[in-house]
Amino acid sequence: MNVRVRGIYTTALTRRFLDAGHDVVAASDPIRERFDADFGTDPHDVAVETTDDRQGVGVAGDPDAVEEAVDRLRVARDTFAWPSPTPRDAVFDARVTETLGSGAVCDLGDADGFLPFGNVDDHVTEGDELRVQVVESAAPWIDRRPVLDAGVRVRAGPATLVRGESGITVDARDDRAARELAGMTDLLGIDPPDGWGLRWADAATDADMGALEAALSTTVGRAETAESALDSPVDPSRRVATPAATTWVWFGRESRFALDTDRREVTTTMPGHHRVKAGSEEASRAVDFVEALGGADGDDFPFVPVTDTFGPVAGDTVRIDHGKPDGRRIVLGRAEVTDRDPDGTLTLRREMTGGGTYDALGVDREAGDVAVTKVREGRWWYPTVYRGDDGKRRGTYVNVCTPVEAFPDAVRYVDLHVDVVKGPDGEVRRVDDDELDAAVEAGLVAEALAEKARSVASGLVEALQ
Repeated sequence: MNVRVRGIYTTALTRRFLDAGHDVVAASDPIRERFDADFGTDPHDVAVETTDDRQGVGVAGDPDAVEEAVDRLRVARDTFAWPSPTPRDAVFDARVTETLGSGAVCDLGDADGFLPFGNVDDHVTEGDELRVQVVESAAPWIDRRPVLDAGVRVRAGPATLVRGESGITVDARDDRAARELAGMTDLLGIDPPDGWGLRWADAATDADMGALEAALSTTVGRAETAESALDSPVDPSRRVATPAATTWVWFGRESRFALDTDRREVTTTMPGHHRVKAGSEEASRAVDFVEALGGADGDDFPFVPVTDTFGPVAGDTVRIDHGKPDGRRIVLGRAEVTDRDPDGTLTLRREMTGGGTYDALGVDREAGDVAVTKVREGRWWYPTVYRGDDGKRRGTYVNVCTPVEAFPDAVRYVDLHVDVVKGPDGEVRRVDDDELDAAVEAGLVAEALAEKARSVASGLVEALQ
C-alpha cells in the first residue's frame, strides 16, 4: 500500500506505516531527512491528512487501502474512526433544499452538502435536481457541510480526468517542464475515455514514467467504471458512484501521547508534542522552535507553561466541546475560566437560562442558575455543580469521558455515556449504563474503553457517597 501523509502527525504516522511494511510516497524534505528509507513518487493508494482543527486526520483513497490504513491509526483506546457518508470524490444525485447567499444546500440522501454558486454554471434554485460530486468531505465533529461541485472528475496521484473536457493540461509552475510532460503523455500509450480531459498536477513533472503510467492507468480505470452510472438520468437522492472512501479518525489525549512515543523513536520530541500542536498554529510553531533548540527534556506534559503561553487562563472564555461516540460534536456552551490550579484543573463558570430540567437530576433549570465545572487535563471525568441564584446547590453531574484536553479555545473530550449524579438531597446514582452498552454493541465504543468508563463510574459512586 502506498500512503501519502501530511500535517502535524506526519512523522509519527510515517513511522507506523513503515513499520507495518507499507510504502510512504511523496514525502516532504524533513521526512526524507529523518528516516533511513526510500520514499518513491508512485501514486498513493490512500492519503492521510491532518484536519484543519488538528484534532485528527482524514483518510481518503481506495476503499480497501483506507480500511487498512485506519487499522494502523488506532493508536490507543481513545482513538475513534467514523466512515464518511459523503466521501471525497463520491458522486450524488441531489435535490436543492435551500439557497443561501453564496450557494445551495443539497439533500444527498444520508447527508446534506453545500454547492457554492461558483461551482455550477447554471442558475440553481430550491427544488432543482442535479448531479454533484464531493470535493471536500467534512469531519463529523466539525459544524460544516461537505463542499460539492457540479463537475465530475476522477483522480489517482497526480493524474485527474475531468468529464466534459478534452486534451491535456498541466498545472505546473515550470512552463518548460509542463510542455515536456504533455508531450511525454503520448508515450504512455494510455488514452482517456472519450469525453474526458486529462489534467496533470505539478508533482507529475518530477515523477518517472512508471509512476505516470500507474497514475494514468488507475485514473482511466476509475473513469471507465463510473461511466455507465454517470450516463443514467438524475434520480435524487442517491449515491451514483463512489470511486474512493473517506474515514475520519479522531485522536484523544492518550492517542496523542502514544504518537509522541512513535515520533520520539525518530527525532527529538518534547513531552506533549502532539497535544500542544493540536492547540493552534502558534503553539505548533513554538513546539518546532523548542525542539530545534533541543529543549525536550523531562517526561511530564508542561501544562502550566503551555496554558500560560497559549491559554486558556483565568479570564478567558472557552467552548465546552462535548464529543459523542458517533462522531458528532455538541457545544454545551461557552464558559468563563475563573481559576486555574497548578495541577491542571480549570474552573469554568456558565450562567444558565431558564427552561427544561437538568439531565438525570430531575431538577428544573431556572433563570439565574450557575453551573461551575472543574476540568483537569488528562482526567477521565469532570464534575459540574449547579446552584441557584441564592447559592443553594441544585445538584451535581459528573460526566465520564475520554481524557480531557484544555485547548486555547475549547475543552474537548468524547462522552462515554455512563455518568454519576448527586441530587440536591444527597442521593448518588449511576446513570446511562444502557447507552454505553448500546454503543459497544453498535461498534462505536471499544470494549476496553467501555471497561475503563465503567471502572471510573464505579470509583465516582464510592467517592460521592
